[in-house]
Amino acid sequence: MRTLSIGNSFSQDATRWLHDLAESVGFPLTCVNLYIGGCSLEQHWNNAETGAAEYAYEENGLDTGRKVSLTEALEEGDWDVVTLQQVSGKSGQYETYQPYLNKLAAFVREKAPLARLMIHQTWAYEIGSTHADFARYGNSQLAMYNALCEVYEQAADAIEAETIPCGDIIQVLRTKAPFDVRHGGLSLCRDGFHLSYTYGRYAAAAVWLSVLSGEEVSPCEFIPQVPGEPVDPALLELIRTTV
Repeated sequence: MRTLSIGNSFSQDATRWLHDLAESVGFPLTCVNLYIGGCSLEQHWNNAETGAAEYAYEENGLDTGRKVSLTEALEEGDWDVVTLQQVSGKSGQYETYQPYLNKLAAFVREKAPLARLMIHQTWAYEIGSTHADFARYGNSQLAMYNALCEVYEQAADAIEAETIPCGDIIQVLRTKAPFDVRHGGLSLCRDGFHLSYTYGRYAAAAVWLSVLSGEEVSPCEFIPQVPGEPVDPALLELIRTTV
């Protein structure tokens, strides 16, 4: 399977460990992320129109050093899946999606007609996040989560796309004792909005693998290795079970 994400740092988080997880269960998958930090649907559409070669081409979680345009990336291979998403701060505001989402969907289907188009549902910010856009949701994680759930569902319906429900799983994990920040648990975010390098990114990758493969992720044996961040295999098992 070959996947292409038209995203930003949130798709970067979600796909960092995806290839490794897939490899651990014998599911052949190559994932490419087109990265521009903080890139919105509006900016993606502007880039599609102008042909701007401003995307860092990340393959299997690693930067290749290439810079590409959307057209170049979409036309370079037989993509099985192409994903779209909104920039996190605007994720719960549907008026920021259109008309760019519909135009991007049509653009993707023209350039990669055989690919399944999917929506990557991003996650709400951590409790107490200092991200400037958190104010759009009254600085409430629950308000942000409820808004993005409603809007991503609306977006998926608008372009007849399937959803990869990362935001749902991250929110469910936040109710589990090890990750319940309200009661002293570990945060699944490293800075209040990006996912933590180990557990957060692992959880998102497990969601993607489950949706893309249609298989259970319980047998995964891959353990992410991040310098200075010890990993508890029991917490990885909890994440897989939750997914």
